[in-house]
Amino acid sequence: LEKGAGNLVCFIKNREDKCMNIFELEEEHKENRTIISGLGAAVRATHLFISDEEINQIKAYVLQALSDVAHLVIAESESGEIAAFLGTEHNRLEMLFLHRKKEAGDLAAVASNGVENYDIKEVTVNEQNLKAVGFYEHMGFETYKRTDFDEEGNPYPLLYMKLKK
Repeated sequence: LEKGAGNLVCFIKNREDKCMNIFELEEEHKENRTIISGLGAAVRATHLFISDEEINQIKAYVLQALSDVAHLVIAESESGEIAAFLGTEHNRLEMLFLHRKKEAGDLAAVASNGVENYDIKEVTVNEQNLKAVGFYEHMGFETYKRTDFDEEGNPYPLLYMKLKK
């Protein structure tokens, strides 16, 4: 992947230092399919309430949406593997995915980097994705609105969350 300017982010996990390179992907490389490899497994791990067909629809949607977000941020492990990615636009977190077999610390590092460097103030999350809801609450987001259906009209309630001031 062609990297923009990046940040080396280090944290302690299981009493060991762990570092990731977090960088914004240049516009011309946003359609790189490597970014979404493993996306199906990542979605399946947290979205137990949706079908395999819906996961395939999400993958197709995410591939298209990668080129539409203003900022696409990648977190690479020390070995150069993609650990997580996020997309943000207009102070909203539009997407945040952890690659398969990666750890929650990776997700927290890239999300914190996004909040700090891209001034993320809002996120929308499936209410049934309890891990994600708890994650965002832990990061300081709180629910201000709930819908009974997702943005495609499916019966998956959404929570709209804002970062507490």
